[in-house]
Amino acid sequence: MLSKKAKYGLKAMFHLARRFDEGPQLIVTIAAEENIPRKFLEQILLELKKHGMLNSKMGKGGGYHLNRTPNKIYMGEIIRVLDGPIAPYPCVSQTAYARCKECKNEKTCEIRKVLYQVREATSTILDKTSLQKAMTLQVKL
Repeated sequence: MLSKKAKYGLKAMFHLARRFDEGPQLIVTIAAEENIPRKFLEQILLELKKHGMLNSKMGKGGGYHLNRTPNKIYMGEIIRVLDGPIAPYPCVSQTAYARCKECKNEKTCEIRKVLYQVREATSTILDKTSLQKAMTLQVKL
């Protein structure tokens, strides 16, 4: 499940992707249009900037803008920056692996086998879905 931080981060990144050709966007504008608390958004955008996904410009005409085109920024990388590993449980994580204390044999653990498939499927989708692609997806919900 996504945290509020990741959800707000994604909403902000989609806002910037939709306005990519318009230049930097003010935090107050993003916060108001996407219904995100401004102070929380400031922290999120600074973290995304620190990881190279955003640039900022001070002064008149300033604000935040994507550091790459919307087709070169993927949902998986945004979520990992803001929430950490995508794995549903540490025993199937590639970057934050931790053995389950109560597990006698990881190789035969049925739960781990299924959660591994969940992680693989989720990572595959998120790592192949750019902001641009997500904005053009058409699915029946």
